Amino acid sequence: MDVRHIPGRLSVTPLRFGHVPRNHRLPRFLTSPLCTVAAAANLRSKMGPSIPPTQNRMFFLGMGFVAQFFAQELKNLGWFVSGTCTSTLKKEGLEKNGYDIFLFDAHEPEQSTVEIMKHHTHLVVSIPPVVAVGDPMLQHEELLRSKLMGGNIRWLCYLSSTGVYGDCGGAWVDEDYPTKPASELAKLRLVAEKRWLKLGDDLGISAQVFRLGGIYGPGRSAVDTIIKQGALSEVQKMRGYRQYTSRIHVEDICQALKASINLPSLGKVYNIVDDDPSPRAEVFAYARDLVENRRPGWIKQTTVQPEFFVEKGSPRGEKRVSNARMKKELGVRLLHPSYRSGLQGIMNFMQHYETYES
Repeated sequence: MDVRHIPGRLSVTPLRFGHVPRNHRLPRFLTSPLCTVAAAANLRSKMGPSIPPTQNRMFFLGMGFVAQFFAQELKNLGWFVSGTCTSTLKKEGLEKNGYDIFLFDAHEPEQSTVEIMKHHTHLVVSIPPVVAVGDPMLQHEELLRSKLMGGNIRWLCYLSSTGVYGDCGGAWVDEDYPTKPASELAKLRLVAEKRWLKLGDDLGISAQVFRLGGIYGPGRSAVDTIIKQGALSEVQKMRGYRQYTSRIHVEDICQALKASINLPSLGKVYNIVDDDPSPRAEVFAYARDLVENRRPGWIKQTTVQPEFFVEKGSPRGEKRVSNARMKKELGVRLLHPSYRSGLQGIMNFMQHYETYES
């Protein structure tokens, strides 16, 4: 999916993406030199002569939904952005958007690509674990360590999931709450978190973990499902049985990432969620009302029905995830504290660009 820029705010107080308030000085991470002349010359020799020596450089291991959204914001700020994907078609599309993209198999990484990574200043890891394998990149931890040691990377963020907490009986959980992942993937996430933090510590760089709630945004939301999808899958129906679901708009993930770059930490874990862990059924009901009230013609057939979300048996406890540390330590003020604001913004986006035919 192509991620387009959404008009309006995408910000971390006090600095807004794509906008610098009057009388506000840019923070050092947007202006200060980040590498020696020799290192810059080495980077230019590998990646092209057009990269200035003082430019911030982000490398995304896995150019997925969040990475593409954040990459666009960084590019608008003048960052050089590189990343990996596994599809030739996707690579071509991303390169048309101005990114330097490498076809990459994390199971068998090319040393040349890992070598290029070290000439970047920031690294976001968004490759999910694989059952019976674990984190694909960390299979090659010694290669990573040897290539990145002494390089230019000074900040690393691993994108994880609130699934590592498991079922907490509906309790509010913060980053110090005991983790008890139930699924194999959640267990592998937790292992990967610890290993990426350890690698960051070994490299002497700022490293942090973001435990993301359910990610939504333009093209990936309850509104999109209402409009495009005829019936829910069995997995989606099961999700509807949950009493609580923590979620986060992609704009606010980008806020948190940028805040973390401004305020780097060593080995910190942050829950990146909104203020409103609401039932999935409630979210879909609200999304359907939005579409029916604003663009009833967009619903081409009967789609998500309330009966899909009727609980069978006693409700699952689940958990309510706290974002207090994110707000206190990173200073993030959510653009979308609730799914209501987020879905309204997505509807506004769709209507502005006439994404869907009425």
